[in-house]
Amino acid sequence: MNRDLAKTLSFLALHLLVGFSVAYALTGSVAIAGGIALIEPMVNAVVFFFHERAWRGELSWRAVLMHRHDGMGAAH
Repeated sequence: MNRDLAKTLSFLALHLLVGFSVAYALTGSVAIAGGIALIEPMVNAVVFFFHERAWRGELSWRAVLMHRHDGMGAAH
């Protein structure tokens, strides 16, 4: 396993542990905390995808709000 993959996996483990711990502290429920700890990183991955597109100038808030997907501004 290369160093980058090892670092990624260790960060993922820490992220899940922190998410679970915070959710458990707030809810007292193992089931809810587990769900939050698993769902939150998936939601963040989707948000990161769109964040990167916006930073590259490929996505505008107006296009998102108007539900436009192509560069021509045509709604689908």
